Formats: sequence, C-alpha cells, structure tokens
Amino acid sequence: MALQPLLLHLAFLRLGTTGPLVQGRGFRSQTVAWPSFFDFNWPQEVQETIQIPNNGSAPLLVDVQVFVSNVFNVDILRYTLSSMLLLRLSWLDSRLAWNTSVHPQHAVTLPWDSLWTPGLTIQEALWVDWQDQSPRARVDPDGHVILYLALTTETNCDFELLHFPRDQSDCNLSFYALSNTVLELEFRARAVNEIVSVKREYVVRDLKTQVPPQQLVPCFQVTLRLQNTALKAVIALLVPGEALLLADMCGGLLPLRATERIAYKVTLLLGYLVFHSSLVQALPSSSSCNPLLIYYFTVLLLLLSVSTMETVLLAALPARGNLSPAPRGEQQDRGDPGPHPAEAPRVKGSRRSWAEAADHIFFLVYVVGVVCSQFFFIGFWMWATCKSDPAPGKAIPHGGQPRL
Repeated sequence: MALQPLLLHLAFLRLGTTGPLVQGRGFRSQTVAWPSFFDFNWPQEVQETIQIPNNGSAPLLVDVQVFVSNVFNVDILRYTLSSMLLLRLSWLDSRLAWNTSVHPQHAVTLPWDSLWTPGLTIQEALWVDWQDQSPRARVDPDGHVILYLALTTETNCDFELLHFPRDQSDCNLSFYALSNTVLELEFRARAVNEIVSVKREYVVRDLKTQVPPQQLVPCFQVTLRLQNTALKAVIALLVPGEALLLADMCGGLLPLRATERIAYKVTLLLGYLVFHSSLVQALPSSSSCNPLLIYYFTVLLLLLSVSTMETVLLAALPARGNLSPAPRGEQQDRGDPGPHPAEAPRVKGSRRSWAEAADHIFFLVYVVGVVCSQFFFIGFWMWATCKSDPAPGKAIPHGGQPRL
C-alpha cells in the first residue's frame, strides 16, 4: 500500500501537519503542511485515513478507559458539577500496520488529524475544555492505535435532594459519537477512580460505566455516585433551628405576668423569620421531591408562631378584663358606682389563676408536641421515598429519546 510508506516517512522524518485537519469541539483548525517532494497521490490516501476503518460486517470496537481525577464545584442550586477526566481510546486500524523487518520501529506517534479518531460529544455538558489542543496518537506495528484526551467539563446533574443534607445522587456523563452509526462503531468502556482529594463537601462513592442499548448513534455513559458529607449543612441549618426551638420551650418557663416573656417570644420569632428567609435561598427547589428540610423548617415556624400567639393572648385577656368597666345602667339601678373594693382582688386573682393554669397546660402540650414532632420527622426522614417526575425527553407520549 502506498499509504503505509507515506505515514512512516512522515513519522520518521517528523514531518506532517502543524494543526488539526478537521474541526472538533474545542480544537482549532489549521492548514496541512505536507512535504512537496513526495510524488504520491496523497490527497486521496490521506482522505482515506480519516475515514472509519472497515471491520467487515462487524462494527469497529473502540476500547475506552475513563480516568476520573477530580470532581469539584458541585452546585445544588444550579444542578451542575465540574469534573476532570482523562480518556484513553484504543482501536485497531489495519491500514496503519507496517512490516517491522523493513521499518524496525516499535511504535510511532502521529497527529490526531492525520488518521481517523472518534469525535465525542458530551450530552450533559455546558462547556468542555480540552487540555491538549493537538493530541498525538500512538500507532503500533500491527495497526493498534492509542489516543489520550484530557478534558475539564461542567455538566448538568439531576440531584436527588429529598434527604438533603444526607443526599446521594447519580450524575451521568453521556459520550456520543454523532458522526458514526451503531453499525459502524461500538464502544466498550470502563472507568477508573483516581480521585486523591477527599476534602470536598460531595465525595464520589462509586463509579461505573455502561453502554445504553438501542441507540441510533454509538455512545457510552459514565455514572458518578456523589454523597453529601452533610457537615456544613448540619452546622449552618439544623443546629440554629434546633437551638431556637429549645430556647422557645425554655421561654415557656417564664411567669406569664412577666412583661419580659412577651418580648422574649417576639424576639425569637423575628429572629427565626430572618433565619427562615435566608434558609429558603440556601436550599434548592425542584419541580418534584423537594428537600424534607423545607417542610421541617416550615413546621418549626408554625410552632414558634403558635407559642408566641398563646403568650400574647393569655397575657392580654386578664388585663383587658380588669380594664373593662361594668355597664352604666346596671350601676345606676343598683346605686353602686362599681364593684366592692373587697371583691376586686378576688376577681382579679381568679382570672389570673385561670390564665396561669391554661398557660401551664399549653406548655406541657407544647413540649410533648415538639418532642413527638422531632421523632416523627426522624422516622419520616429514614423511611420516606420519592420518585421524581420523568424528564420531558423521556416522558411518553410527550417525547422520548430516539430508539432503533
């Protein structure tokens, strides 16, 4: 074949292209600087090398190893994460094989654009940054090709946040070769976890790959299982909420007649309102399966509101009863300008004792209700499940991914 000496001469003499021959995602396109003294029909032959190798009736098998070196910038409010990957692609191209007895070279490196390479697109990617703009492929004497691609990408992820901050989610990275069909190309993928840093809020607990069946184009999928360490959320959210609730229960021990009790309760309620407003901005929202903490802190707000209203009402009713005068007509008929001076303290004391008894009963009921609500929430947290609504691209009959 005239192609083989051409490629070997280019490799041995270190002549060839100065930039990619075809455009790719994240790569720049330049012209090809071939040597002028080769008198071959090289334009047609070079065009043949960038076509997918023919593997007979079977599709070309490309082995893919995905090395995950870092996962960072996990943003649950935007439902995104960033990751650093290294792809090792290998396949067999018999057109690049040569006779080692004639050319005693164990391997050569060629520009990636001088031979066929699978063009990959990440379906969930917002952006992709290829680290090497001009990668080179290693070719063995038998035509076995190895290509390394390093990239950093930010992708979408459907986080399952029902049990936030102890949530666990599976994030997918789907690689598609849109320029080929499943009859021409097939992937066999596996993933390797090379993350050495564990100082992250979200850590990668598992890593797996799969080849989705019945696709129109060749693809493989990498799944990252992320788990929240929960330390930051517990300190910033749960501890302040429980502390306010405990302080409110302690406020019920203050005497009902003490004016400081109303001020104490109102101050706690206003402080929790400020905390709740910032909490709403910190917690993510979703069309389905919202975090249970949203409902939990809403219940805490209702408990604090009921406790404050009870204090205000029971403290105000005896005072209003003492200030309300008797009807004027009844006082003129009896000839008595008002209640007897000896009966006034008795009426005032009876109303006050009634209010204090009601306050004591409410305090006991309130404490029991708060404790029971905490146990109920813990049990609901452990056993509650939620299934998110299907995505519009997968819902039937509204849509669906194309299938063969």
